[in-house]
Amino acid sequence: MEAKAQVRYLRMSPMKARRVVDLIRGKSTVEALDTLRFAPQAASEPVLKLVQSAIANARVKADQAGERFDERELVVSAAYVDEGPTMKRFQPRAQGRAFQIKKRTSHVTVVVAPANK
Repeated sequence: MEAKAQVRYLRMSPMKARRVVDLIRGKSTVEALDTLRFAPQAASEPVLKLVQSAIANARVKADQAGERFDERELVVSAAYVDEGPTMKRFQPRAQGRAFQIKKRTSHVTVVVAPANK
């Protein structure tokens, strides 16, 4: 039984978030959590919370179905980052000009499922 967790409108560029998500794709959840705890990137904190949320969602689904649940058997089966809306801001520049700043957002999705043995 697979479980999904999603964070939308994360105030981080998708390129930066993808660097972190690529580290955990296909790993066991225990290994993914360890990797994220010690990753130096700023995106590792929200992705860590997201993986923990996906594990909690899997636990709730297993309890509702009356199935046995073991966190160590779960694997990050899918993890991807989509681009969210871009906020456009302007910064004043020399001689009355304006410079556009694009503040990008991300939609991050993590799916955990039991490992196929």
